[in-house]
Amino acid sequence: MMPKISNSVFQAVPFLIDFPTQRYWVDYDSEADVLYISFQRPQKATDSKMTDDGILLRYRNKQLVGITVLDASTRSFNKRMKKLK
Repeated sequence: MMPKISNSVFQAVPFLIDFPTQRYWVDYDSEADVLYISFQRPQKATDSKMTDDGILLRYRNKQLVGITVLDASTRSFNKRMKKLK
Protein backbone atom coordinates (compact mmCIF):
# COMPACT_ATOMS: atom_id res chain seq x y z
CA MET A 1 0.00 0.00 0.00
CA MET A 2 1.34 3.40 -0.96
CA PRO A 3 1.74 5.91 1.91
CA LYS A 4 -0.34 9.07 1.75
CA ILE A 5 1.82 11.98 0.69
CA SER A 6 0.83 15.47 1.74
CA ASN A 7 0.10 18.04 -0.98
CA SER A 8 2.67 20.29 0.70
CA VAL A 9 5.39 17.90 -0.49
CA PHE A 10 4.32 18.39 -4.09
CA GLN A 11 3.97 22.15 -3.61
CA ALA A 12 7.54 22.30 -2.28
CA VAL A 13 9.10 20.59 -5.32
CA PRO A 14 9.62 23.75 -7.45
CA PHE A 15 11.36 25.45 -4.51
CA LEU A 16 13.52 22.44 -3.68
CA ILE A 17 14.87 22.08 -7.21
CA ASP A 18 15.66 25.80 -7.28
CA PHE A 19 18.03 25.60 -4.26
CA PRO A 20 21.57 26.93 -4.77
CA THR A 21 22.93 23.38 -4.59
CA GLN A 22 21.69 19.97 -5.67
CA ARG A 23 22.50 18.28 -2.36
CA TYR A 24 21.17 19.55 0.95
CA TRP A 25 19.79 18.30 4.24
CA VAL A 26 16.72 19.61 6.03
CA ASP A 27 15.95 19.05 9.71
CA TYR A 28 13.06 20.47 11.70
CA ASP A 29 13.03 20.74 15.50
CA SER A 30 9.33 21.04 16.40
CA GLU A 31 10.00 21.75 20.08
CA ALA A 32 12.22 24.72 19.25
CA ASP A 33 10.31 25.53 16.01
CA VAL A 34 13.58 25.81 14.11
CA LEU A 35 14.26 24.64 10.56
CA TYR A 36 17.85 23.77 9.69
CA ILE A 37 18.97 23.64 6.05
CA SER A 38 22.52 22.45 5.44
CA PHE A 39 24.28 22.67 2.09
CA GLN A 40 27.32 20.74 3.36
CA ARG A 41 27.73 18.09 6.03
CA PRO A 42 29.27 18.80 8.39
CA GLN A 43 28.73 22.56 8.11
CA LYS A 44 31.76 23.60 10.16
CA ALA A 45 30.63 27.21 9.91
CA THR A 46 33.20 29.84 10.78
CA ASP A 47 30.81 32.82 10.72
CA SER A 48 27.11 33.57 10.85
CA LYS A 49 24.88 36.54 10.15
CA MET A 50 21.33 37.11 11.43
CA THR A 51 18.93 38.74 8.99
CA ASP A 52 16.31 41.25 10.12
CA ASP A 53 13.58 38.62 9.76
CA GLY A 54 15.15 35.98 12.02
CA ILE A 55 17.08 33.86 9.58
CA LEU A 56 20.61 32.84 10.49
CA LEU A 57 22.98 32.49 7.52
CA ARG A 58 25.93 30.24 8.31
CA TYR A 59 29.21 30.58 6.40
CA ARG A 60 32.51 28.75 6.16
CA ASN A 61 34.83 31.51 5.06
CA LYS A 62 32.67 33.22 2.41
CA GLN A 63 30.72 30.13 1.31
CA LEU A 64 27.13 29.72 2.53
CA VAL A 65 26.96 26.29 4.20
CA GLY A 66 23.64 26.49 6.03
CA ILE A 67 20.51 28.40 6.92
CA THR A 68 18.67 28.33 10.24
CA VAL A 69 15.07 29.56 10.21
CA LEU A 70 13.74 30.62 13.62
CA ASP A 71 9.99 30.43 14.33
CA ALA A 72 9.66 28.31 11.21
CA SER A 73 6.01 27.35 11.66
CA THR A 74 4.94 31.01 11.63
CA ARG A 75 6.35 31.59 8.18
CA SER A 76 4.52 30.95 4.96
CA PHE A 77 5.15 31.44 1.28
CA ASN A 78 2.34 34.01 1.00
CA LYS A 79 3.76 36.11 3.85
CA ARG A 80 7.23 36.09 2.23
CA MET A 81 5.84 37.08 -1.19
CA LYS A 82 3.97 40.04 0.32
CA LYS A 83 7.23 41.30 1.85
CA LEU A 84 8.98 41.09 -1.54
CA LYS A 85 6.34 43.22 -3.29
